[in-house]
Amino acid sequence: MLSPKRVKWRKQFVGRSRGFAARGANLDFGDFGLQATESGKLTARQLEAGRIAISRSVKRGGKIWVRVYPDTPVTKKAAETRMGSGKGNPEFWVSNILPGKVLFEMNGVTREQAQEAFQRAAHKLPFKTRFLVRE
Repeated sequence: MLSPKRVKWRKQFVGRSRGFAARGANLDFGDFGLQATESGKLTARQLEAGRIAISRSVKRGGKIWVRVYPDTPVTKKAAETRMGSGKGNPEFWVSNILPGKVLFEMNGVTREQAQEAFQRAAHKLPFKTRFLVRE
């Protein structure tokens, strides 16, 4: 799973997810892409599951770019712990996704292959997505 090697702070505030993606909303590398149309949190496990689904669908053909990275820690308190006594320990890593963010890009495959691969990956993700084609 993806996680940062070092972080400046172990624990982060939850924060809010508002607005649209200011950066990373265009196809920069490949001819086909998968773009988020809703906001949400994408865990490292979900991202990896999507990447594997794409690579298996195209039978390791073409080139795949993963445009997001899970760099926000999510903490959890242990089960059956009383209220108080501070914040829990970091359990997993997420990437905060805004609408319009391109998650995956692909090149070197046909449109039908890319559409099928991204459809399989979209089933692994916790929000709605759409298929992009470079014009």
